[in-house]
Amino acid sequence: MAWILLVLAGLLEVGWAIGLKYTEGFTRPLPSLLTVLSMIGSMALLGLAVRTLPIGTAYGVWVGIGAVGAAILGIVLFHEAVTPARLVFLTLMVVAIIGLKATSGH
Repeated sequence: MAWILLVLAGLLEVGWAIGLKYTEGFTRPLPSLLTVLSMIGSMALLGLAVRTLPIGTAYGVWVGIGAVGAAILGIVLFHEAVTPARLVFLTLMVVAIIGLKATSGH
């Protein structure tokens, strides 16, 4: 169950990272509200997950999900650069997330 909570926390992190772009410096009320709610939800779920998961593993996976998700959505939504090097490093981040999960002992 902790891993499910952690993945959900990571997905909400993606949501608030992308949401920051839409808030335009927190000047737009609805995107700002949704972004803040995503932040709160993400932290709350991370807090629940670390009750049973090691903090180093949980935090690394949480950040990794957020970073990979935000980078992919940045490419899709905001037409950010897609280079071979960027794709290699995103792939390495996914491998690192899988490695942390596989070696966590949970």
